[in-house]
Amino acid sequence: MLKGKTRMLIAIAMLSSISFVLMLLAFPLPALPAYLKVDFSDIPALIAAITMGPLAGILVAFLKNVLDWLFAGSPTGVPVGHMANFVTSILFLTPVYLIYRKATSSKGITFGLACGTISMAIGMSVLNYYVFLPMYAYFLNFPMETGTALFNSIIFGILPFNLIKGILVAIVMIVLFKRMKPLLDKVTHSFGTANIN
Repeated sequence: MLKGKTRMLIAIAMLSSISFVLMLLAFPLPALPAYLKVDFSDIPALIAAITMGPLAGILVAFLKNVLDWLFAGSPTGVPVGHMANFVTSILFLTPVYLIYRKATSSKGITFGLACGTISMAIGMSVLNYYVFLPMYAYFLNFPMETGTALFNSIIFGILPFNLIKGILVAIVMIVLFKRMKPLLDKVTHSFGTANIN
């Protein structure tokens, strides 16, 4: 049991490192605000979640943000963006894990990724409106958009961004899943009761 936990911690550390590197390769999308950038750092977190349990996936998402904060810092001095990214990862990977646990197949992972994309897009729209954008305005000490302007920023910026990001991550994850399914099953079985749930 102890050996299994040690192996799991090593796997989480490795996946967190890969996730951090992928986070550095972020890129903006045309016609959307430049500060919104797509990266594929949630893929290692998804792999951790479906092979070792949801807490493992959350740990990978948390550690990648800690590493990025230490490496790149934050314009506000407070890691608001990293907190938002962490919450985004949780909103995305949780539905994937819950659905994949019931249906460990290509259809299961595809449906889970679709639900994760919707969860992330809607959840982050609400949280940006009420939490993260007000935090940015407060810590950067600039006037915040309100009313219709803020609503439009969410509807025409943040919502489509997260939908597109979710679709892109889902496509890559599905391709990897089809190629790695036997390996993922083997890894899941090898950890067995050591899974972090």
